[in-house]
Amino acid sequence: MTSFRRTPALALSFAGFLTQLDVTAVVVALPVIGDDLGFGLAAYAWTMDAYSLAFTATLLAAGALADRYGRRRALLAGNALFAVASLACGVAWDGPTLWAARAAQGFAAAFVITGSISLTAGAYPDSADRARAFGLAGIVSGAAMAIGPTLGGLVAAWFGWRWIFLANIPFCLLAAWIVPRLVAEERAAEPRPLDPLGIALLTLALGIAIETLLAGHTAMQLTIGTAASLVCASLFVGQQRRQPQPVLDPALLTQPAMIAVSLLLITASIGYWAVLVYLPLFLTTSFGLSTAQAGVGILAATLPMVFLPPLAGRLATRGGWRTLFASGLGLVAAGDILLALWPTWTMALLGMGVIATGAALVQSQLSGAVVTLAPPGQAGVASALTIVMRQGGFAIGIAALGAALGAERDIGGYTSLFSWAGLAAAAGAGAALLLLPKARTA
Repeated sequence: MTSFRRTPALALSFAGFLTQLDVTAVVVALPVIGDDLGFGLAAYAWTMDAYSLAFTATLLAAGALADRYGRRRALLAGNALFAVASLACGVAWDGPTLWAARAAQGFAAAFVITGSISLTAGAYPDSADRARAFGLAGIVSGAAMAIGPTLGGLVAAWFGWRWIFLANIPFCLLAAWIVPRLVAEERAAEPRPLDPLGIALLTLALGIAIETLLAGHTAMQLTIGTAASLVCASLFVGQQRRQPQPVLDPALLTQPAMIAVSLLLITASIGYWAVLVYLPLFLTTSFGLSTAQAGVGILAATLPMVFLPPLAGRLATRGGWRTLFASGLGLVAAGDILLALWPTWTMALLGMGVIATGAALVQSQLSGAVVTLAPPGQAGVASALTIVMRQGGFAIGIAALGAALGAERDIGGYTSLFSWAGLAAAAGAGAALLLLPKARTA
């Protein structure tokens, strides 16, 4: 039995902590940011989606560059750029400058996360130790995403929204000091090829879809935008099939189990993570809460993400992934419907707690399911697919739910938003029941 060393795993988890924290820490402060910089609902969505789109697009290249030039070097370079981009966010003077800085944060985060994942795998050659290290990283990542809204709301209320970003800088400096002292440099024996055309096509497919959902006000605009996005996506799939070493192998999506997991990643992102972006707006406009109060109130929708993942592991062992994922997405759907019927504060709190419970059961097990269900030798590509589907679903979900909400942000808009999110989660539950094997194959 090996002696598990927690220090490298914690150091690498800490390096990625801020990149995950910034995904959700901004959401509670969005109304304040919008009032200060003078932008509306579509711009709220782009404040989140600029980060997510840049992260998704850069992820594929980041892994290849890390393998070629050094994984620790990639992580540290990403960490340094993240600090600079955080400074740029903190001094942004209008919407476009904030979106550009957020995109730079997402670009940097892709290098931090891919470097962290690959270094963690290399630092723990024993499979049991590696599983424990990734489990620890998952807890840290989940905690960052869960406390982000509350912490962001409190920082925005006490010090101003700019300090959500400026506070990153000393922690980035600390990560730059810790990681080289605890983690050795690594490179791949056979680096993966870069694929700028594939990355450009994937970015266009996602970017056009997001812009169409946010700005498409007529049937003609929606039709043209949707068609353009589908054309880019089709070109990306065809281009990847012709590559001897595709960065994202479309053949993985010919298997029912992988199709199911991909749908689960997308629908969980829409049913929970994208909903999380709009909950602060919902709480402040519907119940008259302040930014700080909304940050505390949203704990009902985030705390289960910290405490329930260990329970999800036990349930997956006993009942299998199909039962776990179908039940979890079913809970997310039920919670979204409760939010759609939100006549009282009690109902809203209950709905937030239910969606968080369902998401906690699903989110913590999806990565393990992908690696296990993927064909032998394709676990790395499958892991990349996991992140692309999750982040792509998050970005599209933010835009789609923003379109459902509408510029008025009235009662009907929130009912529509939560109803569509619930339908997406219900579709994910159905996919789990129809496409996943009955017993867990682990």
